[in-house]
Amino acid sequence: MSTFHDMTSLTSIDISYNELEGPLPNIPAFHNATIGVVRGNKGFCGVIAGLNLCTTTTLKGKNKNKNKNKKLLLVLIPTLGCLLSSLLVVGALSIGCQRIRKTNASSADESNENPWAIWSFDGRMIYESIIEATEEFDAKYCIGEGGYGRVYKAQLQTGETIVVKKLKEAVDVEMAGRKAFEREIHALTETRHRNIIKLYGFCSSSRHSFLVYEFLESGSLKDVLNNEERIATFDWNKRVNVVKGVAYALSYMHHECSPPIIHRDVSSKNILLDKEYEAHVFDFGTAKVLQPYSSNWTSFAGTFGYVAPELAYTMEVNEQCDIYSFRVVTLEVIMGCHPGDLIFSLMSASSSPSSNSISSWPMKEVLDQRVPFPKGNVLGEVALVTKIAFLCLNPKLEHRPTMQQVSRAISSQGSI
Repeated sequence: MSTFHDMTSLTSIDISYNELEGPLPNIPAFHNATIGVVRGNKGFCGVIAGLNLCTTTTLKGKNKNKNKNKKLLLVLIPTLGCLLSSLLVVGALSIGCQRIRKTNASSADESNENPWAIWSFDGRMIYESIIEATEEFDAKYCIGEGGYGRVYKAQLQTGETIVVKKLKEAVDVEMAGRKAFEREIHALTETRHRNIIKLYGFCSSSRHSFLVYEFLESGSLKDVLNNEERIATFDWNKRVNVVKGVAYALSYMHHECSPPIIHRDVSSKNILLDKEYEAHVFDFGTAKVLQPYSSNWTSFAGTFGYVAPELAYTMEVNEQCDIYSFRVVTLEVIMGCHPGDLIFSLMSASSSPSSNSISSWPMKEVLDQRVPFPKGNVLGEVALVTKIAFLCLNPKLEHRPTMQQVSRAISSQGSI
């Protein structure tokens, strides 16, 4: 009510039903008012007829209550402010502690997990060396890329050069890439052969997942065949040796591994050569282990131009997938380029390539013209691997030779 004290020029007023209390101000507006203008309020006293006159006790009581309220507010406001500040501090500390705990837990998990395996040396030390050598997998160290990852060349502080195949981290390939990563590990940990790439180890952690292989100086077979400067040194002895190495590796996988392993992506880009041009089968990301007494049907895999034609209408995985791809690679080595046109011509001329259809093709027209025509013993070897390649073209699966038959024929220079 103290608001009205200074309104001396106010002549009329109506404050009914506002639940106000206290003494009415001594102003003209209340002198001329009736009891109706203050109805619906409680504890009024003053000059209006029908109200009790204000006494000294009433005024003191009101002032006392007013002072008490002021004192209470003076105490409550700082107290509530301190309490709110305390709650904010406690909340901030709690959130910070939770983050620290999560970070520590993550670090502990990463340190407790054993992401390094198969290493014959300190995996953690090699991991750090790889990160340093590739500058956290910088693009300038990338030497190749596949569907599920990139391949990097890394030179360690020891002077040793290795190949690192790093799994992609994109969400859309994460699941498929992870399965390919696991397939490759499983296949390579089960194999030991001089013509299969050597897996030094792998790392599978929340930060990076990659496989580490031996480094082969001459690169891929595809690179060599497409390099006009290097092709001159890729003579017929070396070419026959490459075909033999691939045949030995596939024969081992199909007939000496239990259960058998099917590569499913034999191609010139997945055959690496060392400095002696010895072949090493690479990239087992699509490999499949044939389980006895179970279905071996699967989704399409492989490189266009190397995949067996029967896979166009059946997705059953067996040794024939690799046998057909092997003959494409063999003809590619002999011809110096992909034999797509030749295969199409042969398949169009005859549904079953035979010795007669093979002999109708002059050797000089089939062999790579960029190197001198083979002579002596090497001519016989070139003729043999060429014949084997054509036999593997047979559309009837039961008439195609097995890789074991192929490897034995090549090693003994006999017939199939």
